[in-house]
Amino acid sequence: MYYVYLLESIIDPSKRYVGFTAKGVDARLDEHNSGKSVHTNKHKPWKCIVSVAFEKKDKAEQFEIYLKHGSGHDFAKKHFW
Repeated sequence: MYYVYLLESIIDPSKRYVGFTAKGVDARLDEHNSGKSVHTNKHKPWKCIVSVAFEKKDKAEQFEIYLKHGSGHDFAKKHFW
C-alpha cells in the first residue's frame, strides 16, 4: 500500500505538511518527529491529521501533488484542516 498523509505541528498548528510514503504512516511520522526530515525538523513534534491509502503508487503520488497545489490545497484546507 501507498499512503498520502497530512501532518500538523503540535507546537505551531499553522505549520502543516503533506507527504507520501510506502513505509506506513506510523513509521513515517516517527521519522518526522525524530528530526530525520529537513522539511519538517523545525516544527516537530507532528501529529497525523489524516492518511489515505492507495493500492497504486501513481494514484497516491498524483493525490499528494494535487493536495500541494491550487484547488487541492483548498480541498485539504476545507475538508482536513
